Amino acid sequence: MSTINQNKNKQPKPNHKHLHPRNLHKNGYDFPALVKSYPPLAPFVKANVHGNISIDFADPKAVKALNAALLKQHYNINEWDIPEGALCPPIPGRVDYIHYIAELLGIDDPAVSKKASKTKIKLLDIGTGANGIYPLLACNIYGWHCVGSDINSQSIDNVGSIIAKNPQLKNSFELRTQHDKNHIFTGIIQAGECFDVTVCNPPFHASQEEALKGSKRKLDNLARNRGEQKVANPSKNNATLNFGGLDAELWCKGGERMFLKKLIKESQTFSTQCRWFTSLVSKIDNVKPARKLIQKLGATDVLEIEMKQGNKITRVLAWTFK
Repeated sequence: MSTINQNKNKQPKPNHKHLHPRNLHKNGYDFPALVKSYPPLAPFVKANVHGNISIDFADPKAVKALNAALLKQHYNINEWDIPEGALCPPIPGRVDYIHYIAELLGIDDPAVSKKASKTKIKLLDIGTGANGIYPLLACNIYGWHCVGSDINSQSIDNVGSIIAKNPQLKNSFELRTQHDKNHIFTGIIQAGECFDVTVCNPPFHASQEEALKGSKRKLDNLARNRGEQKVANPSKNNATLNFGGLDAELWCKGGERMFLKKLIKESQTFSTQCRWFTSLVSKIDNVKPARKLIQKLGATDVLEIEMKQGNKITRVLAWTFK
């Protein structure tokens, strides 16, 4: 097993500026500690062109190993894995979403939330994907009860295997399959059931071709940062496409705007069964029409939460009918 010499290589400078104050990753990654916790990460860790210890973020195997290490060291999640080609989420940004949702619900202290068993928060993750990241984080950080839904049975099966390897999740993380592609909440939220909040990371693109182009732009940006040439056009079978995702993870008919429209309209039907509905909105042009529709449907409050990671800005749209 290879090791990292902390004296010979500089530690990475904090590269997650503006993350939530409670985010454990706001000061960057401690790669030596991560390798110690998760040895399979070691072969991917080396000094980059700037002399800092890091990984090649264009290498899907390296990114997946980093995620597994972060989840094991910081969140007590063992043997996290995803199928080849599945969406590999950046942990710091996903953690931020959970912390901002906690603030929305008036929760300031994760420890207090974990102890409040009689008033346990219930979260629904729409499109949990093969990674199940939001419920995994919410269960560990705040002790919430989570339901993850997805239309892809392969994704559900994979998250189920992660839960099976982590007994502490057995009674706090439940999975449900959406059998009707025309619905989001219908068939998932059961009669008489109530949730405190829903979270969602909508499919970003309108087609697979558009998703591939977006992935190439990200790979090109990473290559540029390393002083390298642009990469060749990726295909859906290209192993370097670590930004790709299984069907319904990154693209759907109509893209993010149409998905948000469907999500918002259907939320009205379940307005009495959920305190807050929330969703990430990646494209700023989609915020205004989404807010307009929410207000038209009679929401009593609409909030826009801005999350920053370095120069990247992502928005969470939250609304309630109560």
